[in-house]
Amino acid sequence: MADVVVDPEVPPDDAQLLRESRRVLLKMRQGWAPEPRRAISSAQYRIIAAFGSVALFGVMAGSGLVGRGVGLLMLVLLGIPMMIVLFVRNDLPDDDQEEYEREVYEQLRWYEGRYVLADDLDEASARLLARAQRAIAAVTESRVNAEGLLDDVRNAVMLPAQEWEIARLLAKLSALRTKHRETVSKGLTPEVEAVAEPLARALDSSEAAVLARVEALERYASNVADAERAYQARHQIEELRGRLHQYEELVAETGADGFAVPELERLAQDADRLEQALRRSVTSAHEAFRYLDP
Repeated sequence: MADVVVDPEVPPDDAQLLRESRRVLLKMRQGWAPEPRRAISSAQYRIIAAFGSVALFGVMAGSGLVGRGVGLLMLVLLGIPMMIVLFVRNDLPDDDQEEYEREVYEQLRWYEGRYVLADDLDEASARLLARAQRAIAAVTESRVNAEGLLDDVRNAVMLPAQEWEIARLLAKLSALRTKHRETVSKGLTPEVEAVAEPLARALDSSEAAVLARVEALERYASNVADAERAYQARHQIEELRGRLHQYEELVAETGADGFAVPELERLAQDADRLEQALRRSVTSAHEAFRYLDP
């Protein structure tokens, strides 16, 4: 199951960034926000502080021309190695990661409510979303869709919209169901139970409504699978029919006509039946697709 489901109306580049930024999104969901930018990074600050300390020590250690020379020498001998040690530490990658997360935060903080994390869903909702996503993948990855035998343009628009709507509803259902269970687990008075029971039924009926959406997707995917099998079989038959003259030539030379002729006739009949089956499967898929229209 995809870790992040994004509203299809989010611009494509931002949607891709959302899908690739689960870790940052989780931190944002928990209330994280990056600290204000510092004028210099922490690594640079330590380098400057260390270098300044060495320089100050060198100045204090020397007096007069000879002392200043000794101080300068100490600055070179101690300051440069210290800078090298500081530079080779793994501080700069941390700063890069911090800067990256800051940039992601600045771009994505406006999209709260336009994405659903898999972590937002309870177990039952996660299973439902996974079923919907498998059905959608079965349709979009099919050859009949790629060949344009289905309404591939509508699929490209409607199926992501269905995935988003299902994910959005399941996230709301999961959040409300979790809170409801927490409240009920504390024990209810008879008066509160009278109110809680209809609310629990409302949650169940909402889940049933989302389930109906998922099952409609699965029916569509099942019809597409039938069309896919007919499409593949038709192509295999066409390959065999394309070599019919070679079979005919071979059986004529070997004197096996009595065996081969019925088989060759059956091959032609099978091709016709598969063509009709493919058309029926595609028609059924189109009919099933209508149930997905809003």
